[in-house]
Amino acid sequence: MSRKNLLSSLTERKLTTVNSMSSQTLPLPPSQERLRNRGAFGAITRSIDELAERAQQANEIEARLLEGASIIELDPDAIDASFIADRMDDDEIAFNELLEAIREHGQASPILVRPHPGINGRYMIVFGHRRHRVAKTLERKVRAVVREMEDREHVIAQGQENSARTDLSFIEKAVFASSLEKQGYDREVIMQALSVDKTVVSKMLSVLNDIPADVVNAIGAARNSGRDRWYKLAIKFRETGALKSGAELVRSDEFKSLDSDSRLELLTSHLDKPAVKPRPKAAISKSWAPQDNSVSVTFKPRPKGISLEITKTDAKPFADWISGNLDGLYEAYRKSKQEK
Repeated sequence: MSRKNLLSSLTERKLTTVNSMSSQTLPLPPSQERLRNRGAFGAITRSIDELAERAQQANEIEARLLEGASIIELDPDAIDASFIADRMDDDEIAFNELLEAIREHGQASPILVRPHPGINGRYMIVFGHRRHRVAKTLERKVRAVVREMEDREHVIAQGQENSARTDLSFIEKAVFASSLEKQGYDREVIMQALSVDKTVVSKMLSVLNDIPADVVNAIGAARNSGRDRWYKLAIKFRETGALKSGAELVRSDEFKSLDSDSRLELLTSHLDKPAVKPRPKAAISKSWAPQDNSVSVTFKPRPKGISLEITKTDAKPFADWISGNLDGLYEAYRKSKQEK
């Protein structure tokens, strides 16, 4: 099968999107409660079926890409990672499970590599990074299929194989899409690589345009959080002051002590809180009094001006004198401004 036909067969699958919905339920009568429990059990069953189907899809993609090719054993040290990353971090639990399985039963399925486009005698992984890492850890040869591929074919094959698996989170797919765009790939390639439609690609890229890259990296893969949570956070970052407030939380010990999904939830809740506006500083009143203390004048600032309060023995006659000499006082004030 030619490479063109091989890749086109991978992209004929209809592009679909899945919307997640959440709802709150009220207490039900016993008969309806039993029905609801059946529904919950059915939902769990459907979820398990969906996971199995996705795993099957990933296996089918691998089988098509590896069809008719010879499997050889390569030194893991002669193989480099893909030129574009599709994971933000590795799931150590899943890695250790794979390591024990391969240690006990051997490597069941080969990885796919291509001759390194820039270094003679070396290879580059298309998919199978974990299996490659396991082989290095166990100090074994890695079973691999070597296939000539252009960069465009590489990213489509890598994206489809990885996105078909359940452990690649929404934000990891979004980061992968953003990386492809930054490297000059058009939306059609991104759609094929992730098996999603144009709308989903646009939303993925908009999330990464709104949320700073250092914040995304600080949160991590958030493997149990879907796109709705990330959309909500992206919207919050469009608000004034969110960048500063978010950066302060990301640097906090509380944030760093949490797992990835909890970090996402904490930051979103933090930005949900209305910003506390600092209270304006209260204006300071000033007072004046002569040496004999026969009068006291207090200058009190007001929102739109200032008021004078005159007290003590000479308060009334002094106030009358000021009222009768305002023209002269104001003229003296104007001359003092001119002299300055």
